[in-house]
Amino acid sequence: MTDVFDHAPQVWNAAQLRAALKDLPDDTPIHIGVAEDPGDFGGYRESVLVDAHHVENWWPATGTTPERAEKEKALTLFADWTPGEYDLLD
Repeated sequence: MTDVFDHAPQVWNAAQLRAALKDLPDDTPIHIGVAEDPGDFGGYRESVLVDAHHVENWWPATGTTPERAEKEKALTLFADWTPGEYDLLD
């Protein structure tokens, strides 16, 4: 059986993101480092922010009575590869 661990990173909220961006000039590009493995930023892949969408995540009704659906409002940031030249994939 494979060993597992509970990965529980602190997910930022809007206030934390605003605080991090408050002193940046408006034309500053935003780069995103995606962890290679959970919590491992030593070998992260750098991406650039290309879009953002307000989303509402819905989870199905639970097995409890009365049934209920849960939702969470969030902002999803979309990242893409950094600008540059890349080999075409067949």
